[in-house]
Amino acid sequence: MQISQHLSLKPYNSFAIDVKAKYFAAFESVMVLEELLGVAGHEQMLVLGGGSNILFTGDFNGWVLKNECKGIRLIDEDDNYFYVKAAAGENWHQFVMHCIAQGYAGVENLSLIPGNVGASPMQNIGAYGVEIKDVFHELEAFHREERKLVTFTLADCSFAYRESVFKNKFKDQFIILNVTFRLRKKPVFNTSYGAIEQELEKMGVQELSIKAISEAVIRIRRSKLPDPAEIGNAGSFFKNPAISNLQFEQLQQSFPAIVGYPAGTGQTKVAAGWLIEQCGWKGYRKGDAGCHARQALVLVNYGSATGAEIVQLSTDIINSVHEKFGIHLEREVNLA
Repeated sequence: MQISQHLSLKPYNSFAIDVKAKYFAAFESVMVLEELLGVAGHEQMLVLGGGSNILFTGDFNGWVLKNECKGIRLIDEDDNYFYVKAAAGENWHQFVMHCIAQGYAGVENLSLIPGNVGASPMQNIGAYGVEIKDVFHELEAFHREERKLVTFTLADCSFAYRESVFKNKFKDQFIILNVTFRLRKKPVFNTSYGAIEQELEKMGVQELSIKAISEAVIRIRRSKLPDPAEIGNAGSFFKNPAISNLQFEQLQQSFPAIVGYPAGTGQTKVAAGWLIEQCGWKGYRKGDAGCHARQALVLVNYGSATGAEIVQLSTDIINSVHEKFGIHLEREVNLA
């Protein structure tokens, strides 16, 4: 068990914000995690996975514990499904690639999403018409205070759009250790969302497969989103807001090109990127903090921006969208 003091977190967050942790340690097992929790006591604590959905606004005056639990294995199967358990420290995209190679269907639309497996149920990550809740079976998490393992079923997690019990009711109470996914033996292809069908056509795909869909998604994401290895970012910074159908219809009268999708009873989900772009933020840059030139949903660190500068930019965007459209944007990225 190695504990570092005043360690820079720049390599551990995709925004590449250069802040320090008072204490930093990694764990690869429940045993080491228990030891670290004992040493840390009641000091402030942050459990870090891939660091792809967090924005540090200053030095962290406590313990940063890096989840490095690894392992992927098929634990069960029935006539229709494979049940695949992945440790929380596994890279999400590499897990998706593993599933595709093995013929486990269901996560192909979630290719190239940054971060680790452990964060996937916390956020109920989603893309191109698929969310974690569609493939989730169960997870095991460690209760920080009670020091025990707890199993959560699909119903226990209360998944919603970019939400779960781990972001509200049980925030900071559990550390996710592994997730079991229920993946199809016979694929159900989902190509209707976004530009997947057009991309497949461009690729000259004659016969649909989970590999082809994954490759189409990867190509689309790479064409629109900056690589965090080149420009610091955390992907989509804002959630797509849901508004009433009535409000959407009223906005359509003033803004006929407004982009929206059905979002359940009486609700329409509006494309946050479109709203931000209409307010003139796309490509905006002040110092090293900016709004990406190809995708307005993505805020970026061009080099030495501070977390506070990026937060301020996000606040200015939220205020301008509210002023123009009467819609309140929510940050998807967690602040620390």
